[in-house]
Parts: sequence; C-alpha cells; structure tokens
Amino acid sequence: QAQLVESGGGLVQAGGSLRLSCSTSGTTFSTYSMGWFRQAPGPERNFVAAINLSGRRTFYADSGKGRFTISRDNLKDTVYLEMNNLKPDDTGLYYCAAGGAISSDENYYKEDYFRNWGQGTQVTVSS
Repeated sequence: QAQLVESGGGLVQAGGSLRLSCSTSGTTFSTYSMGWFRQAPGPERNFVAAINLSGRRTFYADSGKGRFTISRDNLKDTVYLEMNNLKPDDTGLYYCAAGGAISSDENYYKEDYFRNWGQGTQVTVSS
C-alpha cells in the first residue's frame, strides 16, 4: 500500500503562489494515477487536479484551470501541484491521493477512484 506525504502548504496572500509536493513510498509510483483534493472547513472533499500514470494527461477543476498545474516525476516518485494567483477560496486542507489506472476521464474527478491518501497540507490564502 502506498504511503503519501504532502508538503509545501502555508499561509500566503491573495495573488501569491505555492507549490505542493507529495512524495510516495511503498509502491511502484508509475502505476498510480495521482490526484489532489481540497477540504475546506466542513466534511466535503473536492477535486482539484489529477494526472494519469505517464503524466501526459491532466485534469482540473474549473476553479483551478489556468492557475494550477499538476505534474509528476516518476523517477522521484513525487507529484506536484503548482498554484498561482491564489484566492481566498483556495483555502483548505490539500490531500494527495493515489489510485490505479483509470480508464474513463470522468473518473479522474471522483475520490472513490483514489484508494490511498496522505494526511494533508494546509493552505491558507489571506485577502
């Protein structure tokens, strides 16, 4: 089972940038689809971005398109989320998640397709 550890969160002013990292162990990283999800105050966890096994295909929530970039380094077993022009609505606990190969594009947006989760890293954007 994959172990995931997120880092890179913090407090930033609106308009600023952060780069989240998620390092993995205990698995063959290149066989996992990877995703980022955000939990604002409350129980719901929302999709942010995902990337396929090779890194050639990426998926984004509408709120992050044009501002967020997900990428992966299969040699370092790490996935990244570059976040630019941050807004207060981006505030939340960001979770890294790993799943197997996902065949349908629509399923990249669903947390049920990601079996392994990190503990999260907090991002707070002040206005």
